[in-house]
Amino acid sequence: MKNITIIGTGYVGLVTGVGLSEFGNKVICSDIDNDKILKLKAGEIPIYEPGLDEIIKRNVQNNRLLFTSDISSSIKKSEVIIIAVGTPQSDSGEADMQYIYSVVNEIKENLNGYKIICTKSTVPIGTGKKITNILKNKFKENSDFNYVSNPEFLREGSAVKDFLWPDRIIIGSSSLTAYEVMCDVYRPLYINKSPINHTSVETAEMIKYASNSFLALKISYINEIANLCELVGADVHDVASAMGKDGRISGKFLHPGPGFGGSCFPKDLESLSSISDEHGVQMDTLTAAITANRKQKKQMCNKLEKLVTTGIKDKVIAVLGLSFKANTDDIRESSSIDIIKYILSKGGHVRAYDPIANDAMSALFPNISYFQNVYEAIDKAEALIVMTEWNEFRSLDLKRIKNIMNGKFILDTRNILNMKELSSLGFVYDNIGRLKI
Repeated sequence: MKNITIIGTGYVGLVTGVGLSEFGNKVICSDIDNDKILKLKAGEIPIYEPGLDEIIKRNVQNNRLLFTSDISSSIKKSEVIIIAVGTPQSDSGEADMQYIYSVVNEIKENLNGYKIICTKSTVPIGTGKKITNILKNKFKENSDFNYVSNPEFLREGSAVKDFLWPDRIIIGSSSLTAYEVMCDVYRPLYINKSPINHTSVETAEMIKYASNSFLALKISYINEIANLCELVGADVHDVASAMGKDGRISGKFLHPGPGFGGSCFPKDLESLSSISDEHGVQMDTLTAAITANRKQKKQMCNKLEKLVTTGIKDKVIAVLGLSFKANTDDIRESSSIDIIKYILSKGGHVRAYDPIANDAMSALFPNISYFQNVYEAIDKAEALIVMTEWNEFRSLDLKRIKNIMNGKFILDTRNILNMKELSSLGFVYDNIGRLKI
């Protein structure tokens, strides 16, 4: 068991802290946001993540998980300090590192013996060296700490599972001692036979960017294939299914949609592109993926305009799904934002529904109508558009929808509705890259 402090209780920090406490470590989750800490102490979880609340409750009861706004004290009490604050995208495209370095300076002032300083946040390659140099200034000899890069690979909506049963653990460090300590932190994963990769700090930092960028490339690629399928008379689902059976490709991230969003892919692509520019390297594939994703979001708007032949002005349009993907309340870079902006710009009216993300979206669009029931949102709409692949949308009662809608236009950007039934009921519909029935 290790004494661990997590600095930052956002998505990554909270899931990491909770997961490490589940492994038997004693974890202090700290944050400068005292209101957030008070809510966590009261059992209020600031994010939606399936299964997270149960694990928090269990480990709090077992005194393995604590929450505090006293960051200085938590640093002094722990052997391992994990930095998990945000690195949002700046206006120039590169990662904004102000929160990282603020934490590093806090750590610097409170080091009181040998500690492992670990970065879980996604940071530009070379950040580890900068952090090490800042911390070195505290001592005459570099003997009171070691630095580790330990990037996260959590998928929103399945983050708990991803943390407890990861595909791999990356530990970037020049110190064998630090590597062994971190192996001990993750010791329960030996049972799951999760491989641990020991790399240099710079390699670990690059692995995170390279992984996310590659997945984003796959999504942009299959979206462009889907658009071409529509023009040549092919079905993208059959194409993707056959591609996925090739072991060199795999079927993961080959599902077409309205464009990727979230807190990672858009930001990490832009950041890696900025890093490559800084080093005078032109990475054309990154630029293409970014451009393709922007075009895909615009394509959804074009599809809606072509579908609703009577025009969008003064039309009531139901938007189903507001989060960037299912099983999360995260709306960052969600394609729903683009479609709502477009509808409003054309003089249309939006009736919105999401199982979890209504409140988050209402902060951006306070003047559209939100509903707590999918059929209430659809009622009297001239058109509806499915933007997020929530399971409840897969089994919509299309006959009921036919009776309550004023119109007949349906745009399914996730390809989850039954095309045969849509056709038999007389809907005018469209989707992404599929042969129409």
